Amino acid sequence: MTCRCFKKNTTRAGRKGPAEQPVSHVLLAWFAVFIMTALPAPHTVQAADTIKKLHGPVFTLKLDSTISPGSRALLEKAIRTAGADGASCLVVFLDTPGGLVASLRKMVQAVMQSPVPVIIYVYPPGAQAASAGAILTMSAHVAAMAPGTNIGAAHPVGLGHNIDSNSTMGKKMENDLAAMAAAIARKRGRNVQWAEDAVRKSVSVSAETALKLHVVDMVVPGLKELLPKVTGLQVELAGGKKGLIYPDTSRIRAIEPGLRERILVTIADPNIAYVLMMIGMVGLYFELAHPGAIFPGVAGAISLVLAFFALQTLSASITGILLMVLAFILFVLELFITSHGVLGISGVVALFLGSVMLFDSSVTGLSIATSVLWPTLIAVSLFFSVIVWLAAKASLARPRTGAEGLIGQKGVVKQAISGNMFEVFIHGELWRAYSLHALKPGQTVTVESVEGLTLRVKPQED
Repeated sequence: MTCRCFKKNTTRAGRKGPAEQPVSHVLLAWFAVFIMTALPAPHTVQAADTIKKLHGPVFTLKLDSTISPGSRALLEKAIRTAGADGASCLVVFLDTPGGLVASLRKMVQAVMQSPVPVIIYVYPPGAQAASAGAILTMSAHVAAMAPGTNIGAAHPVGLGHNIDSNSTMGKKMENDLAAMAAAIARKRGRNVQWAEDAVRKSVSVSAETALKLHVVDMVVPGLKELLPKVTGLQVELAGGKKGLIYPDTSRIRAIEPGLRERILVTIADPNIAYVLMMIGMVGLYFELAHPGAIFPGVAGAISLVLAFFALQTLSASITGILLMVLAFILFVLELFITSHGVLGISGVVALFLGSVMLFDSSVTGLSIATSVLWPTLIAVSLFFSVIVWLAAKASLARPRTGAEGLIGQKGVVKQAISGNMFEVFIHGELWRAYSLHALKPGQTVTVESVEGLTLRVKPQED
């Protein structure tokens, strides 16, 4: 028995069995397990490190006009400024009836890629976030509204023309905008169905209803009440980074539009841009037709530069612009080349085609309103036609001054000088004249030609 027990508890190679392991080894093993379970997992520590506390000033921006290239440039400038100055958040006071889808897309992209939280606040009471403004509000990190405001009615409409909702283009724009609104709402965790209904059914709700439907995050009466509510709020910034908003309420800075943004907000409209281009063409053409007028040329040049600036921001068709430039060149050539109106008529046709093709409404939703297009086009065409007609008439008219201007003029014989030489009164001046016919004082004569300082005259025919 003794030998068997001894062999059972003995391992090969002289190693000790489990019963003979030191107690200290067991305690170390249990201590290691405790440490491993107590410490957080590596990915948890890493996730905590990505949440950044955003302490800094509060920047504010006022957008109270249509969604246009001007408002887009202003929002992008505000986001850049807030990011560069280490702002805790950017509060955008929004009041808009809507605007361009092309500008809306750029503004949504700017908000989504913003390094600082963007809080869109529909304010003051009575304001609206309609059409494109509703989608822009839903794209914000924090969407807030003031009591007495409304949001919605995002069905697409064309700026400058009406879109038939039953047409192929109308359905295309509606589906595209509905998908965009739904994607934004899903990204921000807001009511996706309402976002689609706002586009397809043009639904619009009050601030309180929007809060119940989870379209916006909060309804507050003013900025003083808004900032405490967003303090400590976690948002997702560009690149998936997390941020906690801790606004410094003692440092509130308003971002004002610069001269460039003010000009762009004013002229970034297809109708205004078109009228500016027409004024520029008319002014330069008048200066070329009547050199030395100066003011029409200067005004035309300034208008043309502003028009090209606006057209560039509105993504105007290059073909339309080139056709309008060609029309201007044809009108100018008509001043110097006798084409019997061919160049002028060609210029009118090119001007019409360029005006119609200036904006591709199926892509940008922009076009020139018919109430602006036709009156402007007719007025400008008539102006060019009248100037060309006057220039042609002046070039073909008989000279009225100098020696050539005397031919065909009538005068009165004052007295006979000698032989066939007479003194004739024409245009308030006395001229020496000769005639192959016998003339008497007081007789009316007609100038046949001018030979130096002597006129050749003949009796006036009855």
